[in-house]
Amino acid sequence: MSFEERADAVIAALDRDELKLVYRILHQHLGDHRELMDTDFLMELQNYLQRQARAEGVDIADHSKWDQWIGNENAVPCDERLSNRRTIKE
Repeated sequence: MSFEERADAVIAALDRDELKLVYRILHQHLGDHRELMDTDFLMELQNYLQRQARAEGVDIADHSKWDQWIGNENAVPCDERLSNRRTIKE
């Protein structure tokens, strides 16, 4: 893993398993840290990981397949998850 500064940006070479871990933890706590929800970092991280999953044949529209690929071992099925969904208000 490495970071390189370029003007106002940071270029990173990161391990994919570590990126999955960071994504899982950030995603689990979005309700408590709404300011992260629309950050470029989180959006780009999710887009990158979804591209990687699709390249490996994962149907990311199937949340159980996505959860499994991302490493959520005890992911709640979509129907249960949706029944417990809360609206995040600003």
